[in-house]
Amino acid sequence: MLGSRRSRHRFTTALAGLGLLATSAALQVGAGAAPAQAATTHRILFDNAHAETAGNADWIISTSQPDPLGQDSTPSAETDWTGALSSWGVALQKAGGYSLKTLPSGGALSYGGASATDLSQFDTLVLPEPNTLFTAAEKTAIMNFVKNGGGLFMISDHTGSDRNNDGADAVEILNDLMTNNSVDSTDPFGFAIDTQNIQSDYPSAISDGTDPVLHGSFGTVTKSLIASGTTATLKPADNPAVKGLVYRTGSSGNTGAFFLTSAFGSGRVAFWGDSSPVDDGTGQSGNTLYDGWNDTGATNAALALNATAWLAGSGTTGGGGGGTCTAAQLLANPGFESGATSWTASSGVITNDTAEAARTGSYKAWLSGYGSAHTDTLAQTVTIPAGCANATLSFYLHIDTAETTTSTAYDTVKAQVLNSGGTVLSTLATYSNLNAASGYTQRSFNLGGYAGQTVTIKFTGTEGSTLQTSFVVDDTALNVS
Repeated sequence: MLGSRRSRHRFTTALAGLGLLATSAALQVGAGAAPAQAATTHRILFDNAHAETAGNADWIISTSQPDPLGQDSTPSAETDWTGALSSWGVALQKAGGYSLKTLPSGGALSYGGASATDLSQFDTLVLPEPNTLFTAAEKTAIMNFVKNGGGLFMISDHTGSDRNNDGADAVEILNDLMTNNSVDSTDPFGFAIDTQNIQSDYPSAISDGTDPVLHGSFGTVTKSLIASGTTATLKPADNPAVKGLVYRTGSSGNTGAFFLTSAFGSGRVAFWGDSSPVDDGTGQSGNTLYDGWNDTGATNAALALNATAWLAGSGTTGGGGGGTCTAAQLLANPGFESGATSWTASSGVITNDTAEAARTGSYKAWLSGYGSAHTDTLAQTVTIPAGCANATLSFYLHIDTAETTTSTAYDTVKAQVLNSGGTVLSTLATYSNLNAASGYTQRSFNLGGYAGQTVTIKFTGTEGSTLQTSFVVDDTALNVS
């Protein structure tokens, strides 16, 4: 019902301060076989079934396939395994806790089968600049693998890098995977790879001390390297979990992302716009290679290894999730029945004023409703434990309004996720006077991509100069498992 917001303030407990909120991609529930989770060993599959060694490329960790240990069971140097990605593989092998395999040339990606290289046997799939299109069955396998909890590491190269001259380069192939599959072709990861050929640059990492990929157990990331590569355009409206970590010089926000992460279903995604950063300059005889792995102007090794750990569900510095996750509801005072406790809010937002009914109990959070220009905030900071790939934010929202328009959003409320520095990581949703309806409606969002991070969940209600709109929130929850 419509309430007098002015009179309500005389009966409520005032809260001072500025609130922050968090939010992410809409919850997607996957069906089918879930990737088996290793207790201590993180299982990584590198793809070599899609022309990864065509032309001068040599994107393999070893010539011994599927098992690189067949070449050297205790490698100590990058040359103990043969391939331009041998440094990557050897570093993981030496770190311990990783089991590495390669899908050999002539193989096909599958999910839910019994073969030793079936994706159900792995925690992460690495696609290092594929040069042939994935079949329809392979795209279904990849997408279901991620949807059900797998990690996907996509490495592209510049437009025109068609190394086997079959008419498709890595940009086209990876975009085709995301936009032409049977599982979800509606921009499932929240980004598109740009058709560019950027000759050279040292892209810089964003400032975020809590990000597990930029600050992981393998080191701190400051810069990467472009030596003929591309970037991506972020589309957070399609998937709020998408996050740019490293940007081309002069770029920020939704454009020019050279390295990014995202989430889909219960799984995680990473994208890198060039293969040169993971090229260690060694490989099979006759290939022209570039040593980006050891480039002293960048921190490519730390970026590759931290990202692998995060995708596989490990990492010790805020990284998402080795070990077990105890199922729990994380928000304190979720129904506001303890008044101001645990939340930061504008004066009068948390109230038991009967002019707007709570969904349960007596208290709720009432944003806006003044009929004059006004902004209210409500926020709580929470840490999502590493290991909790499933994290669902939910809340009940009731909207009533005195606005009569059917086309103009005069008054809005945003649900957002912010990092510890106050930077908005994603806007989960924006509701307005156009969404007014009787009763409460539950809204749910997947925050699994923020496992291992401390984030702030923030609601911001903004009202125009005339005619009230009330945004009433109750019975919040952040359930993890």
